[in-house]
Amino acid sequence: MTVTFADVEAAADRIRPHIHRTPVLRSATLDRMLGATVYAKAENLQRIGAFKARGATNAVLQLPDDTTGVVAHSSGNHGQALAYAASLRALPAWVVMPTNANSLKIAAVRGYGAEVVLAEHSEREETATRVQRETGAVLVHPFDDRNVIAGQGTAALELLEDVPDLDVLIAPIGGGGLLSGTTIAAAGAQRGVTVLGAEPYAVDDAYRSLATGVLQPGVENPDTLADGLLVGMGTLPFQILSEHGVEIIRVEEAGIVEAGSFFLERMKLVVEPSGATALAALLGDHERFAGLRIGMIVSGGNTDLSWYRPSADG
Repeated sequence: MTVTFADVEAAADRIRPHIHRTPVLRSATLDRMLGATVYAKAENLQRIGAFKARGATNAVLQLPDDTTGVVAHSSGNHGQALAYAASLRALPAWVVMPTNANSLKIAAVRGYGAEVVLAEHSEREETATRVQRETGAVLVHPFDDRNVIAGQGTAALELLEDVPDLDVLIAPIGGGGLLSGTTIAAAGAQRGVTVLGAEPYAVDDAYRSLATGVLQPGVENPDTLADGLLVGMGTLPFQILSEHGVEIIRVEEAGIVEAGSFFLERMKLVVEPSGATALAALLGDHERFAGLRIGMIVSGGNTDLSWYRPSADG
């Protein structure tokens, strides 16, 4: 079963008491650089520091009354979101995280009350299945879950309510929950907005999947600063994005650092590399976006800033 605009609207009503309606921010400097008008939906200021709070909360609030716990695999943000959402119903949570996960994100997941189970990146799904079997917990997938996708779509729904006349709406893509939810919200709003995704070259399976029409496997042992985008695209997001003809723009690591540095130095926003990929895509092709009104979802801000190198004029 796919996800509908009505699902996104219902999710917005359901999660409203439990999330922030994040601000839409502007930068005159960025507008001058691009020759465009950019509206940044600051999900780095969301609960748990990322948009993931939306999808996890929507999914957990719909679980049956006899649910005894929840489990997921995550590089960090979905894990924090699931732990937060589980706390709303006083449910125990287990989060399987890669052994090389950001230490800040591991600590944050534990801080929200979940038990962290470390596993090799290639074994995270198998480990989550084992934990599910051993505990009886319900698996809440970070992106291949229609309730999660509907929840993620509420960020774009809010943005389109605040800025109804956008030409372009761009968001990062890893597993595809945010971008597919964004696509459904944009199509349902019937504003004629073009939806784009942004993805590092180092993990470009979404680009290759949508370009070929065949879902490609995730990149093994990926090397990118965007640790929140390490996973391959899910089956349901692939279906949604294919049906809507969404284009993916690939970005270099240097572009991600430039974008993250711009947020920090010019807009005074802490944005993790994954959240900076959308801006990296805009900065990498000024001519394409000149004169347009652009909505950009800044997906998260959970970072230790180890990637940051101050610019000469920063």
